[in-house]
Amino acid sequence: MQVILITGASSGIGFDTAIALAQQGHRVYAAARRMDRMEPLRRYGVRLIRMDVTNEASMQEGVLQVLDAEQRIDVLINNAGYGYFGAVENVPMDDARHQMEVNVFGLARLCQLVLPAMRRQRSGRIINVASVAGKTVMYYGGWYHVSKYSVEALSDALRMEVKPFGIDVVLIEPGAIKTDWGLIAADHLAQTSSGTPYEETGIMMADNLRAVYESDLPSSPSVVRKAICLAVNAKHPRTRYRIGRMAGAMVFFHWLLPTRLWDAMMRTMGKRKWL
Repeated sequence: MQVILITGASSGIGFDTAIALAQQGHRVYAAARRMDRMEPLRRYGVRLIRMDVTNEASMQEGVLQVLDAEQRIDVLINNAGYGYFGAVENVPMDDARHQMEVNVFGLARLCQLVLPAMRRQRSGRIINVASVAGKTVMYYGGWYHVSKYSVEALSDALRMEVKPFGIDVVLIEPGAIKTDWGLIAADHLAQTSSGTPYEETGIMMADNLRAVYESDLPSSPSVVRKAICLAVNAKHPRTRYRIGRMAGAMVFFHWLLPTRLWDAMMRTMGKRKWL
C-alpha cells in the first residue's frame, strides 16, 4: 500500500485514476478545487483535499494534511492542467500566465513541497502528466505548448537531481484522448480569434478541434489511467509512457519532417475541414 496524492481529481482522468488506485489497495488523497465533484470518490475510500494549484497556501495545507495523517507521501501525481489555444498575439497575458501557473508552476511547487518528505524516506515517485504537446507544436497552440515543453524540461532536470535520494520522476505523454480538453481548447481559440486578423483560420481550427474530439479518433481516457497505474506500481518505472492514438506518430513526424513542411501541415487545419 502506498500513500498517493493526485491533483486534478474532480473529473476525467484524475477522477478515474483515483478510483483505480484505491481499488488496488493504495491510500489515495484526491485534490481539486471542486470538492462537490469529488464527493462520489468517498465511496471508494478516497480521501478528499480542497486544493487550488495556483494558490500557495492551498498547496501547503493540502500536503501537510496528507503528511499529518500518514507521515509520508510515496507518490505525487501531478494531473491538474488544461489547454488554452489562441494566437500568441491574441491571448491576454493574464490568461497566458494562468496557463503557466496551472500547468507548470503549480506542478513545480507541489514537487518542492513533497520532496523533503520523500528525501527523508529515501524513496518516492513523482508522476507528471505531460503530453505529446511537449514534443510537437500545433497551429494556435502556442501557450499550451510552452507549458507542456516546460513540464518536459522540468521533469528531466528533476529526475537527475533526485535520483540519488531514491526518488523516481516519470512523464506520462498522452496523444489525443477523448476528454473535454479539446472542446475547452476549441472554445478558447474561437473566443480569442473573434474579430481579429486570425479569425478565419482560428475559427476553422477550432471547428476542426471540436470535430476531432467529438469523433471516435481519440483514445479512451482509460489508456492514461492504465499508464499512470503502471507508473505507480512498477518496481522500475519507465521515464516516459507515451500513450494514446497518434502520440508516437506525431512525435516521430515532428522529428522527421523539415520544419517548414510540419508548419504547412499544421496550417492546413486552419484552412479546410479535416473531418
